[in-house]
Amino acid sequence: MWEKIKEKLLRTISCKSLKARIFIIMIAVGMIPSILLQYGILNSYEDRAVSLRISDVQNQMKIIADHLLNYNYLQDTSSEVINAELDQISNLYNGRVLIINSNFRIVKDTYGISEGKTIISEEVIKCFKGESISNYDKKNGYIELTTPIMFSGSAEYDNPKTGKIQGVMLTSVSTDSIAATLDILGRKAIILQILICVVILGGAAVLSNILVRPFNRLTDAIKDIKEGYTEELAYVPDYAETIHIVDAFNQVLARMKQLNDSRQEFVANVSHELKTPITSVKVLADSLIAQEDVPAELYKEFMEDIAAEIDRENKIINDLLALVKMDKTAADLNISAVNINELTEIILKRLRPIARKRDIEVVFESIRQVTAEVDEVKMTLVITNLVENAIKYNKEQGSVKVVLDADHQFFMLKVSDTGIGIPEESMDHIYERFYRVDKSHSREIGGTGLGLAITRSAVLMHRGSIKLTSVENEGTTFDVKIPLNYIA
Repeated sequence: MWEKIKEKLLRTISCKSLKARIFIIMIAVGMIPSILLQYGILNSYEDRAVSLRISDVQNQMKIIADHLLNYNYLQDTSSEVINAELDQISNLYNGRVLIINSNFRIVKDTYGISEGKTIISEEVIKCFKGESISNYDKKNGYIELTTPIMFSGSAEYDNPKTGKIQGVMLTSVSTDSIAATLDILGRKAIILQILICVVILGGAAVLSNILVRPFNRLTDAIKDIKEGYTEELAYVPDYAETIHIVDAFNQVLARMKQLNDSRQEFVANVSHELKTPITSVKVLADSLIAQEDVPAELYKEFMEDIAAEIDRENKIINDLLALVKMDKTAADLNISAVNINELTEIILKRLRPIARKRDIEVVFESIRQVTAEVDEVKMTLVITNLVENAIKYNKEQGSVKVVLDADHQFFMLKVSDTGIGIPEESMDHIYERFYRVDKSHSREIGGTGLGLAITRSAVLMHRGSIKLTSVENEGTTFDVKIPLNYIA
C-alpha cells in the first residue's frame, strides 16, 4: 500500500507530470504578481514618504531662514527665539542643523560641536550659487538638504539665482520613522503573503486534480484497449485536446486493424502467388507423364513452359526477400557517394532493349550533375522498378521520360509515361503488396505486384518521399525526392 502511495506521490511531483506543471504554473501566476505588487507598494510608499519629508522640512527651513535675517542671526547667534526654533526642528526630525555664513563659517550647530569651523562642500557651494540640494541616504537612514538664507520680500526668494544669498542652512534629518513604518508594513505584507500562498497552494492542488482528471479517464480507456477489454476508445469530451487525442488514437487503432487485415491478406496472397507457378509446373509435368511417346517438339514446349514458371517463382521469391529485408527497421544501408546521373544512364541502357520491342522511346533529361549519399543497390531497385513499370504499362509507340534535378538539399527523380494510367480509386492501394490495377494485364507481362512496395520501402529508408500523379488512359508520373546527404 505504501509503495503505491509513494509511486503516486513521485508521479505527481515529477517535472514530467502535467498535474505538477499545472500546479507550478498556478503558483507562479498567483505568487509572482503579489510579490511584485508588494515590492512596488513598499517602494512607492518609501519614495512618497521621503518626498513628503523633504518638502515638509524644506518649508520649515524657509520660514526659519526668514527669521534668521530678521533677527540678524548670522552676526549674532544669541537670539533665544531662533535657538529655540532650531532646537525644536532638530528634536522634531531627530536631525541636525548647521547655519553657515557667506564666509563658509559655521555660526550655529544644533549638536554644538562644529561652531566656528569652516565647511566647504559641494552641496553648500551649489546652494550659494542658487541650487538647493536634497539627498536621501537610504543606507545610513537620513536626508540631507540645503536651504538658502536670503531676503524674501520680493520674487527674489522664489528665484535664488536673482537675489543675494546671505548664508546657507545645511540640514540632516533622520528617516528612522519611515524605516520603522516600512518594517511594520513589510511584516504585515509577509503575513499576508503567507496567507495568499496557503490559499494558492490549496487552490492549485484542487484545480490541478480537476484539470487532469479527463486525462486520467483517457489513460484508463487506452489501458482497457491494451488489455483487450474493449475494441472502441471511450469518448472523453471534457476538453478539445482530449477529443483530438481520442480521434487520433481511434485513427491509429483503425490503422492497426487495417494493417492486421493487410497482413492476413498478404499471407493469403503470398500463398496464392507461390502456389500458382507450382500448380502450373505440376499440371505440365503430369501431362508429360500421362502421355506415351511424347513428340520432341511438344516435350520441348512443355519444358520451356515449366522453366518459365520456375523463373516466375524465383522472381517472386527474390522480390519477397528484398521486401523482407527492407521491412527490418534495423536494416543496414551501404551508404556511399553515388553519381546518380551515371547510375540512371546505366539502368536506362539496360532497359532500352525491352522498350524497343514495343517501340517505346525512353528519354533521359539530366538538368544538373547529382552526387548523393545513398545505397547504390537499393537506389538501383528504385529507378529500375519505376522505369520498368513505365515501359510495361505503356502503350505501343509510347514514351517514357526520366528527369533528374537537384537543389541544395534534395535530388528529385521524375519518371513519367504515356501509358494506361491508374484509376483514381486504385491510387491509395498502389503501394500495397501484390496489389494490381489490372490483374490480367499484369499476369501477361509477368508482374509480381511487389515492385512498387519495394520501391516505396527503399525511398523511405533513405528518408525520402514518393508522390504519384496519374490520369487514366493518359499516363502516370512518379516524383521521388531524396536527401543529398544521408540522415542517419
